[in-house]
Amino acid sequence: MVTTSVIADLCIFLLTWNVGTHSPREQDLSSLLSLNGNTTCPDNQLPDIYVIGFQEVSTSQVLKIFQDDPWVLKIAGALQDHQFVKVDSKQLQGILITMFAQHKHIPHMKNIESEATRTGLGGLWGNKGAVSIRLSLYGTGVAFVCSHLAAHDDKLKERIEDYHQIVDNHKYNAEGYRRIFDHDFVFWFGDLNFRLSGEMSAWDVRTDVENMRYADLLKLDQLNLLREKGSAFSLLEEQQPDFAPTFKFVEGTNNYNLKRRPAWCDRILHRVQSNIYPGITLSANQLSYQSHMDYMLSDHKPVSATFSYKVDAANRTFTDEELHEMTHGAAPSTTAPNVSLTFAFAVLVALSCTQL
Repeated sequence: MVTTSVIADLCIFLLTWNVGTHSPREQDLSSLLSLNGNTTCPDNQLPDIYVIGFQEVSTSQVLKIFQDDPWVLKIAGALQDHQFVKVDSKQLQGILITMFAQHKHIPHMKNIESEATRTGLGGLWGNKGAVSIRLSLYGTGVAFVCSHLAAHDDKLKERIEDYHQIVDNHKYNAEGYRRIFDHDFVFWFGDLNFRLSGEMSAWDVRTDVENMRYADLLKLDQLNLLREKGSAFSLLEEQQPDFAPTFKFVEGTNNYNLKRRPAWCDRILHRVQSNIYPGITLSANQLSYQSHMDYMLSDHKPVSATFSYKVDAANRTFTDEELHEMTHGAAPSTTAPNVSLTFAFAVLVALSCTQL
């Protein structure tokens, strides 16, 4: 008889939003973050972990090294009464990823790293590319990647090149998890900018959307087509969108701006290597995939997904520490540095020196 013990059973919430350089000042994020009493996690509980990716955040904060982006501060403010703490953030010009977790999970997070890869303008500026956070989560290697790929209908080749450049150049220090797809779990999301193939007019696309003929339109979706060919993103899975295209809207409305053909630019994909460890089963069952039409700040709609992240052991009881040693090795683990404490220490040293 096979007995199973559960090492971890978490609900992970992912969100991607191209905010078009707008400030979050007037935004109420309660509904967006499922803080209004309605969640897609089991038993209507709050997620255990939030990982949120933004594109086109204002770059005015980039040079403020010791200050979080206003969007990170806004999320922190929304979550502060729910026992969440920030795990890490990473920004590359307008691309930003941030991760928050319930306080009880922090002891089970190790080897936290963040990385960035520039692709826009030959990699010189970083207006396109990817940022990521990777970590050992309950002993497993998990990578969260937020990317913003080349824009416009005719730039499919550039989007594919962006993807491969990110995969080739994104590197970590964790033993056994040097690259994105070395990880046991990969969640990749962002403004991937894939459009519809063919010559349908913006007006015809809008008509199909109004009649909810999503399945017909998704047959023309560039991301679906290139995944089938193995050109890019073929190692990842996506639950097919059952919501209207999330780009391009007239800001402040739910009306499409027909200067561009409506498209599913904003996507969330994932990968799990289910049975790579003896006696251990890894799973990431998708619980939801939706757009948020009530948010009209930019010409994109935010898109979210929730996943049930689960680690099971058969016929024995593993601790996540034992699993961490199996997956990452027994070397000392590292976590993200506390920037605020580092800065405070530097200030104290400077003040001491001035008094000598």
